[in-house]
Amino acid sequence: METTLAAGPGTRARVGCRFAAACVLPATAASVPALRRLAQHAARRWRLPDDTTEASGLIVTELVTNAVRHSGSPDVSLLLCVADGMLTLRVKDSGSWRPRPVTPAVGGLDGLGGPGPACGGRGLLLVEAYAASCVVRPSAAGTTVTAEVLFPATHSLR
Repeated sequence: METTLAAGPGTRARVGCRFAAACVLPATAASVPALRRLAQHAARRWRLPDDTTEASGLIVTELVTNAVRHSGSPDVSLLLCVADGMLTLRVKDSGSWRPRPVTPAVGGLDGLGGPGPACGGRGLLLVEAYAASCVVRPSAAGTTVTAEVLFPATHSLR
């Protein structure tokens, strides 16, 4: 399959995809596990390494959750592309960023009375920990987040 994925800043200008998958779903809580399963199923089908499959699930979960919670978009799209030892995951919404409501701390971040929200706010940090790069591109048409996960180029793909 020869698909082209335009890359964001800090990524290669254009990438020819060896494998690709895409899906658009309503921006609802039910779409988060559905898109996570799609990403992990595709990674397994393409015989990506186990750690790449795990990373894809976590990244998609965090990025789609952000779109559902903060964009006000009616839908969210996921695009997956595999090329040259890299899995690119792109999540796009068509909404505009809404500030996160302040949640009263219930025991703090560590459950011991420390400052901060009870949960949330760490999704992009997790994505950045698993991805070689993560680029957030807000625009008047919505937000696009592109994350890239590297795996050994010598890994045998289907």
